[in-house]
Amino acid sequence: MMSIYLCPLCKSKLEKTERSLKCEHGHSFDISAEGYVHLLPPNKMNSKIPGDSKEMAASRSAFLDKGYYEPLLLELEKTVLELAEGEEPSVLDCGCGEGYYTANIAKELKNRIPKAKIAGFDISRPSVKRAAKRTKEVEFAVASVFDIPVPDESFDVLLNVFSPLSIDEYRRVLKKEGYYIYVVPAARHLWQLKAAIYDVPYENREQDTPYEGFEHLETKRVRYEADIKTKEDIFALFQMTPYYWKTSAKGAEKLGKLDFLRTEVAFDIHVYKKVK
Repeated sequence: MMSIYLCPLCKSKLEKTERSLKCEHGHSFDISAEGYVHLLPPNKMNSKIPGDSKEMAASRSAFLDKGYYEPLLLELEKTVLELAEGEEPSVLDCGCGEGYYTANIAKELKNRIPKAKIAGFDISRPSVKRAAKRTKEVEFAVASVFDIPVPDESFDVLLNVFSPLSIDEYRRVLKKEGYYIYVVPAARHLWQLKAAIYDVPYENREQDTPYEGFEHLETKRVRYEADIKTKEDIFALFQMTPYYWKTSAKGAEKLGKLDFLRTEVAFDIHVYKKVK
């Protein structure tokens, strides 16, 4: 049985055995007990432990599993089901994190189209480990978005939820007329969280960015209010944002005093089609 992935060292096809993936040139990659494979070569790692740490992955997973971002999940499921056509559509989640969106989308898609193929990867090993525990319906790997170990034009739908942008790679791996779904925070996303840590909160920039080789089809807007009910959940949400790295000790201290937070949640789902 062949893997969706390619050998990251020589770009050959990988054959899946019970415990490893192997290419014709003798490169071998162990399949973990959880079911994922590590395809990030040491020279492509930007640190000893790239991406989210074990603690951050656990925090993100606990937060998402409480349903705070379920409206986004439901809209993503709907969007993928609309775009994944045919008897064997293929979907790739680039920067899948701990697999909350990937696993749930896979469940809905496989229920509709049993032969659908779903893969997900992330640079964070702790996150992928958690993702692989969520479902066996997805082929998970540790890999970089800037050097995706899959063949050219091999996927019908590509998903990016708050992950680094690598548009050249996305264009390469998508099939002709494939779809690219890009989720970004809208202008007032987590506005009340920002107000709690900054003296002068700022809105995120909203724009329909053109990308070479893609046609922008539509922007779906997800807007609602969420009640973040505990200190632990507030801190977990804070860890999931870029503000975690940018906020002063004073701002973090202010946030730490909150036992409850009602905040606006706002996402934009941009849908693109590959045109060349």
